Amino acid sequence: MIRQSQGFLTQVYAITDFIFIQLVFLFSWWLKFRSGWIPYENTLPIADYALWSLIYGGIAIFLSYFVNFYTPKRRKKFSYELFTVIQVYTVSLLILLSFLFIFKEVHISRSYLLLFLVNNIIMISFYRYILKHVLRQLRERGYNKQFVLILGAGTLGKRFYQNLLQHPELGYEVVGFLDDHQTTHEVGFESYKPILGQIDELERILESLIIDEVIIALPLAAHHKYGKIINICEKAGLKTLIIPDYYDYLPSKPYFDNFAGIPLINVRDIPLDEFRNRFFKRAFDIIFSLIAIILTLPLLICIAIGIKLTSPGPVIFKQERVGLNRRTFMMYKFRSMKVQKESDSDTKWTTENDPRKTKFGSFLRKTSLDELPQFFNVLFGHMSVVGPRPERPYFVEQFKEEIPKYMVKHHIRPGITGWAQASGFRGDTSIEDRIKHDIFYIENWSFIFDIRIIWKTIVNGFINKNAY
Repeated sequence: MIRQSQGFLTQVYAITDFIFIQLVFLFSWWLKFRSGWIPYENTLPIADYALWSLIYGGIAIFLSYFVNFYTPKRRKKFSYELFTVIQVYTVSLLILLSFLFIFKEVHISRSYLLLFLVNNIIMISFYRYILKHVLRQLRERGYNKQFVLILGAGTLGKRFYQNLLQHPELGYEVVGFLDDHQTTHEVGFESYKPILGQIDELERILESLIIDEVIIALPLAAHHKYGKIINICEKAGLKTLIIPDYYDYLPSKPYFDNFAGIPLINVRDIPLDEFRNRFFKRAFDIIFSLIAIILTLPLLICIAIGIKLTSPGPVIFKQERVGLNRRTFMMYKFRSMKVQKESDSDTKWTTENDPRKTKFGSFLRKTSLDELPQFFNVLFGHMSVVGPRPERPYFVEQFKEEIPKYMVKHHIRPGITGWAQASGFRGDTSIEDRIKHDIFYIENWSFIFDIRIIWKTIVNGFINKNAY
């Protein structure tokens, strides 16, 4: 019955989205062509636009089904839904533009379509946020519950139960435990839900109680029982989840991958491993870096002239850095020091009163203007606008032995700015703290997170007391 209601909710989501798209179409039409707030020239009848609005709605609903946007995701944050809305509705508009090009609909206002897109993202996100908030409140009050049975009343099962109690907003309720080695909880755990029987009684328990998910929290010694347990759960149409007895050894959020037809546990869930996420991040990098280069072109020329006038040598300083997948690349910066041996620049830190710096170079470093050429690294694909800062090979070899998980930062492209830098960890600051921030960024990446880091970098300013 609960699964039927979830299917019904999926249909309600799709229908509601489609209705909202058409309401947004009418609002955007009024805003653009009837409000008088936005100037426009002669336009097509509203019926012509309405046809394409219906097509756009169909495309958006299809893509939402395609990316499983309507599948219930109690454990996902709202930022996930927001990012998915932006992706789905932006890609839908690109597909619509392709249709307009094919059918030579050249008189459809492109500025109206942009307004339509922005309003769609705002309205769909707003109603989704309200709906998510309402569902969360209902779950905390005991409505829309999902009932869970835990197999194993040992350390794993008890820890899962404790963690679940701390998140009532998820709407999960444990009905009890099954365990082969104890019939009641030991002293100190009497308040836990009861032990309903042994593992072999699972089929009887599933027939007598309303259960939606079964959590297997058994020790490795009981792995031979997994096959029978899973078969019983699938026969009953229940979702089964396994807590591995070795999860304490996993460094972060693991997930199952598939390689050569064999399921594998991937110990680190990296959002940028997904093609669509990499595609959108790369597209954003190219657009952002092109805009940045065009806007700062006069400044780039002035800095180049300033370097030439204040010290002999090349304008651009190139240095080997370690990037994506531990591959090296040449990172570009404006030269801020006197020309020196490559061995010195690759193995020595810059100090506050470093005699190698030129006067003009000190200014460039303090204001971070020496970093501007790295937008060309972004265009060439060596770097991203946002990501962990790249380091020299000499120090990478040193840090990987001294700092736990240091090499994890190379799972994604390095960036001009990053979560660590935006949080104040730049220059002469703790490498350990930087790595913690880098790993947090890698595991929690989203398009909104990138925008937040860029905004925080701009707001905090480019002048930093630790930038030597």
